[in-house]
Amino acid sequence: MNRTVAIVGRPNVGKSRLFNRLARRRISIVHDQPGVTRDVISAEIREGDYTLLDTGGIGYKGVDTPAALTKASEQQVDFAMATATLILFVIDGLSGLSSLDEKIAAMLRKSKKKVRLVINKADFDDDKIQLADAYRLGLGEPLRVSAEHGRGEGELRDAIADALGPITVETEVVRDPAKALTVCFIGRPNVGKSSLSNNLLKSDRLIVSDVPGTTRDSVELTFEFEGRDGNKYPFRLIDTAGIKAATKLASPVEYFSRLRSLDAIKNTDVVFLVLDALDGVTQQDKAIAGEAIKEKKPIVIVVNKWDLVKDAFKKQGGFAPYKSERDYREKYEKALFERLYFTPGSPLIYVSAMTGYEVDRMLNAAVKLNRALDTKIATAKLNKVIGFLTERTPPPAVGGKRFRVYYVTQTGTRPFRMKLFCNREEKLTEQYRRYLEAGLVEEFGLQGCPIYFDLVGKEKNDPNMSFASKMEAADKAKRPAPFVPKWKASEEAETDSTHETLED
Repeated sequence: MNRTVAIVGRPNVGKSRLFNRLARRRISIVHDQPGVTRDVISAEIREGDYTLLDTGGIGYKGVDTPAALTKASEQQVDFAMATATLILFVIDGLSGLSSLDEKIAAMLRKSKKKVRLVINKADFDDDKIQLADAYRLGLGEPLRVSAEHGRGEGELRDAIADALGPITVETEVVRDPAKALTVCFIGRPNVGKSSLSNNLLKSDRLIVSDVPGTTRDSVELTFEFEGRDGNKYPFRLIDTAGIKAATKLASPVEYFSRLRSLDAIKNTDVVFLVLDALDGVTQQDKAIAGEAIKEKKPIVIVVNKWDLVKDAFKKQGGFAPYKSERDYREKYEKALFERLYFTPGSPLIYVSAMTGYEVDRMLNAAVKLNRALDTKIATAKLNKVIGFLTERTPPPAVGGKRFRVYYVTQTGTRPFRMKLFCNREEKLTEQYRRYLEAGLVEEFGLQGCPIYFDLVGKEKNDPNMSFASKMEAADKAKRPAPFVPKWKASEEAETDSTHETLED
């Protein structure tokens, strides 16, 4: 049985703030500017086990928003109301009832859906709230709340629970986000992230437009994917707003959109970095990839709009100066990894969200990469590979001495962590570190998985102490103290006290 609650209303009545209050998390962007929310934002509410939907304002006509986007946003509201079991119709308790509120109320009465009227911004005495107007809407007893300060929250939660009814064995929906593989699309504005999401979902669930910055919130959606092995894999997909450079943010809304996108990277298992097939790798693409590396996340590189490249070669005269599609792809790939040198072995997939070309390969790559994240490498084999790599290409001399690895062992997964016992940590150059990482990735099939080295060098204050002695001393320090009987301990203490007295 469907258990979905949709929050609807005209712009700027506090829908997103109420959504965040009920979800107990800052998910939707909250701002005084009308029309901020465009896509339908969802959250799983544990108390009551239902899905909560936040929607864009109905009837918004902003001069800064194209008519096509306004229409698409209202289509999303229609989708939310059609799928909802219960609709929370939110009005502004301070500004009073508007003609648009009355039109929405009439539409909701005709829908035959369960509706609860919510008067928001009830932060003051009841005499400032226009209750008589609220009753005139014909939607029953209104609930007075303050989404900002939490007034009436408990009563609203109880009303939602009563409207949805108790959870039975037949109606209970099993939701276990922990078992789903979480992936997110990141990239510059207008590279096709929402289009790719819609293609994977097989629906127009997200608003798609040529206008950069169409997506503002990070939208989370769940679906199942049937892999090439015939098994079905549960996915949680996060579509993010395009990440602009911090210096190019033009408004607080863009600032919060950027924060939501960066937070999405932290909460994902595998990152899809989306690039434009015609633009190549820009400086901002490089910075965005760096954010994923900073959070130690595995990356699948997705080159979208490949259909435009194919079309360019079909035209008379071709796509100068490239000889063929294969020539363009080879040169694109070479330039890509020269700029994204810190993503060794990341899967590279050329796709088209418009035609669906190779889109399924992204999820197959994510499943394969997710499996690889749990790989355990035998210590003996790890040391053998490191020894081979250092012999094949010795490290450069730094200050007259070379970096030297004595012993290496794996200490963690997700991400991979390797502890390297060496002569001096500062002798390992960044270029040689990348060489060792790339060698391990290639040898153990860890393409796309980040590897991090924890270096343990010799202590500088004891140059005469051998490394073997140092490891032996560290091992002894970890051993438990030997058992000493009480009579023996007291006897030794008495002897020590006698010695101290005699010496004095």
